[in-house]
Amino acid sequence: MTARVARVVPLLLTGVAALALAACSSTSNNAKKKGDASNYNMQLGMAYLNQGDLGLAKEKLDRAVVENPYDPNVHSAMAMLQDRLGHPDQADKEFKTALNLGPRSPEVLNNYAVYLCRTGRTDEGVRSFEEAAHNALYRTPEAAYTNAGVCLRGAKRDTQAALSFQRALQVRPNFAEAAYQLADLDFQRGEVQEARDGIDRFIASFEATPDLLLLGARITRKQGDRLAEEKFARKLRLDFPGSDQARALAELSHNPG
Repeated sequence: MTARVARVVPLLLTGVAALALAACSSTSNNAKKKGDASNYNMQLGMAYLNQGDLGLAKEKLDRAVVENPYDPNVHSAMAMLQDRLGHPDQADKEFKTALNLGPRSPEVLNNYAVYLCRTGRTDEGVRSFEEAAHNALYRTPEAAYTNAGVCLRGAKRDTQAALSFQRALQVRPNFAEAAYQLADLDFQRGEVQEARDGIDRFIASFEATPDLLLLGARITRKQGDRLAEEKFARKLRLDFPGSDQARALAELSHNPG
């Protein structure tokens, strides 16, 4: 987005000065129109990408790059497309272009970190997530810390993952995804009571999510606490009846184990 600077100009301009101002105004308007068009095509491209229509996504993103080749978000979107197309070298190139154009863009850093983690470059990915989280312009650092934890879980670095989830909850204690990830990690590591304590603490203060309720039912079933299991199950069925988690609960209920 082009910054607008307020200026005081004479009421009447003649000759060369008037022509110069007109040219400047025309250039500014053209740049704004191209920027708006690029942003529109980028959003369309991302929508098609999310729908799995890679051909239309490429058409729109190619157009967005032509209209505004200096927008880091456009190159970040193009990098995600290249990744989906199976072109890792081109994806890397586009992400690096995006970071060169917008080195302080936490959104670009977050997207790049997701890509790095997905391709097994865990240390680089975690560094990028943490850089995004430390950026004062980033509105959701808790999400970046949680993503870093998920990345570390994928690499079987559970102790570091737990620390990342805890940092997310320090930043935003009501961030349900971090609470779920931490409890699920504890449960998978066999720390069943610690997992349950984490869920109980969260639900006592904040809104429960389907993921937390289903996990609570699984944990209490493991503990043999049928009363608590039914409490989690009832709340999940009542509050989120059509959710995937409610359907998973029904399957769990038919499993005597």
